[in-house]
Order: sequence, then C-alpha cells, then structure tokens
Amino acid sequence: MPVLHFTKSSNINAPVGALRDWHFRRGAFGRLNPPWEKARVISEPGPLVDGFRAVIEIQAGPIKQHWVADHEITGDGFIDRQASGPFAHWEHHHRFEAIGPETSRLTDSITYRLPFGAPGRFFGEPFVRRKLERMFHYRHVVTRADLARAWKNPAPHPLRILVTGASGMVGRPLCAYLETHGHEVHRVTRRAKGPGEISWNPEAGILDLPPGVDYDAAIHLAGENVADARWSPEKKRRILESRRLGTRLLVRTLAKMERRPAALISASGSGIYPPDGGVHDESSATGEHFLSQVCQVWEEETTAAKEAGIRVVLPRIGVVLSPTGGALQKMLPVFLSGAGGPIGSGSQRLSWITMDDVLDILHRATFETSWEGPMNLTAPEPVTNRDFSNTLARVLQRPSLFPTPATAVRAIFGEMADETLLADLAVVPRRLLSLGYTFRFSQLETALRHVLGRHLS
Repeated sequence: MPVLHFTKSSNINAPVGALRDWHFRRGAFGRLNPPWEKARVISEPGPLVDGFRAVIEIQAGPIKQHWVADHEITGDGFIDRQASGPFAHWEHHHRFEAIGPETSRLTDSITYRLPFGAPGRFFGEPFVRRKLERMFHYRHVVTRADLARAWKNPAPHPLRILVTGASGMVGRPLCAYLETHGHEVHRVTRRAKGPGEISWNPEAGILDLPPGVDYDAAIHLAGENVADARWSPEKKRRILESRRLGTRLLVRTLAKMERRPAALISASGSGIYPPDGGVHDESSATGEHFLSQVCQVWEEETTAAKEAGIRVVLPRIGVVLSPTGGALQKMLPVFLSGAGGPIGSGSQRLSWITMDDVLDILHRATFETSWEGPMNLTAPEPVTNRDFSNTLARVLQRPSLFPTPATAVRAIFGEMADETLLADLAVVPRRLLSLGYTFRFSQLETALRHVLGRHLS
C-alpha cells in the first residue's frame, strides 16, 4: 500500500525559539485543534518531552476512537507517530526553521497510509486530503497570529492565573491559549481531578485555594448557562444566583489574600444594555430586563475587589462565534440541512466576536494596567440577523430561504426569545478601539470561514 504525503509551510513573524517553545508547552494541542473537530484529550502529561505519549479521543459522527501518539524530539522540532488509531500508518514531523533573527518557518510534513487497502485509498484519500487542508490552514493561521501578538504585546513575565469556568465554551480554549503563552493556569472547578485544579462550591461558600500560592491575575467566567433551557422561575434564579454567589465568593477570597492578584477579569455580557434599537458603547445606560439585571449583579459583586486595590476589568462579551457552543452551535444543524433563514423580522442587530479575539483580549487584560472597568467585547460592526443568516448560509454553501416567525420563536423559547434571538442589540467596542486594540477578525464572513474551516482557496 503506497504512502501518502501532505506538507504545509508558513512564515512566522517570531524567532524560531519562540515558535519552538510555543509548540512544546502544555495547551498547544488544545489551541491548535480546530473548533469543528470533535477531539478530547484523555491523557496529556504536560509540556512536550522525548517519549511523551498523548491519548486523544476523536469522534466522527457517532463513532468514537482513541488516537495514541508517541513523540520524539528532533534537532529541528519533533515527530509524533501513531501507536494506535484510525490510520494504517501516521508520522507527523513538526519542523521549526530560523529565517532571520525575528522570523521563522513552520513546516508540517505528514506521511500516512489509509486502512482497508486499495478501497480505503480510493474512497478515503480525497476526504482525508480535504480534512488535512482545512485543519492545517487553521493551525497555521492560529500559530502565526498568536505568535505575532505575543511578540508585539508580550506579558511582562510568565503569570500564575486563576480561572473559573475553565471547562466552559470560553474557559477551555482560554486555558490552552494562556498555557501556550507560557503562563501557569490553575483551573477552578466543582470536581477537581488533576494537578492545577481547585475545588469550589459557591453555594456552600467553599473555595479551596492551595495555601501559600499567590496569583498574578484571576479570570472569572463561571455561571449557569443562560441559553440551554427555557427560563422557568427556577432557571432564572439559578442564572442570577450562580453569578452573584460565585463572584462574591471569589472576590472575598482574593481580597483577603496577603498578596492579592494585581487584576481580576470578571466576565459580563453585552445583554446588560437595553435591546431598544440604539447603538451602545460602555457609557450607555443599562437596561431593566432580566439579562441586564443579571449582568448588573455580576458586575456589582466585584466592588470589594476594587476596594481592595485589585484592578478590575469587566468584559461585556457579545455573541461568541464558535461551533463548540453558543448560538452558532445551535444554528449549524439547521443551516447545514438547508432549512436555515432569518429569525423574526431579520432586522434586529447582533453583536458578535470571534473566540480568537476573546482569548486575546482576556489575556491582554491580565497585564495591561491601563485596561480597567467595563469593556465591550464585540466586533466593531454589528450585523442584522438577516445579514448574519445570509452570510452563514453562503459560507456553508446552503440556501437561506426559510425565515422563522417571531411567534414560533417565542412559542419555543418563551421569555428568553425576546432577550436573545429577537433582541435588537447593537454594541460597539469603543473602549478597546480607543486603547488601540486591533481585531483579528472584524468582517463577519472572514470570521465564519475561519471558525468553520471554510476558507477560500
């Protein structure tokens, strides 16, 4: 059975040592795995060393399989070889080459054989080739941008960062992003299992920080999922109290520490503004609806941190584009089936942002001392629901012909519909723009192509 080959090379605006270090740190797989690929790390010992063995659970449709890969350090990078998994043979050589003092070249070279002999190659080779092209296009875009940002706006030194909500849609990729930048991440979770994980129970007032450990910053993302079920009175109570109690416990704990963290980045939401058809920046008045009340409570509970001398940043996050969760994940099956279209009138505006920009902004907020107070995390240009639907359909090469009436949306989602899917909420990131932040993705179509792996060749 002949061996197949795939190669992808890119120039990187960072020294070869920085490129190498980035790949060798814990978190690199999580950062590089495309969000549309269903893959979960089962066993990853930590930073890459010779003899390292990684076990990844991969999923194609309903089928799950473990991919076991052994790693060998080489003079120009490293090799991972499949010990067991979906291929008859797989060897991936990651090469890092210096071009100049501040530039380098990344090359991924793969040799592989498909299973099932000649039929496997005949039917599988085009599919695998397309899959590799999508995957490595994404990986090289991410690597190039992450390293350029790190080289341009570096943290003053490696930080020790506490993260709540670390297993959530934003928290999981954020931890990987922080680790590839050389930071030490301590994950706060209700079920601590491994090293670097910290147990907490906000309802019981328990946060088991390890004694004698100091933190440079804390990023607070935890809270009951707002959009996973209709808003019954009990659901609304859990949404509100999860943010009130979790933030209060974290802030009081940090304020009592002998050496307090320099910064607390406590997430909020763009839903704090009224969905009244206006354009809102950080100086706008807050609303009176439920989501606004939740965000206001969330932010007010950080007051004690500010009084204790901790710099507090309040990122008001818009609709995060990711196929791993949130609005886009829910929309994808409908649009892929060809049944997608505008919701309600389609004229209501939506304030979106890519995951890459969220991660970059949250990271910068941990060490940029001029970043403080409310900050809208949305792309500069809100879009209408109709434009969003048409753009998503175009990226997926599907029609956008079937509008969903507002009455049907309200029948399905109840009160939540008017504050989310039907809300006319145009939010602009005036504070970030005034600070000189440059968005990685400011155009919706480019953003969707990136997060869905639908780049134009």
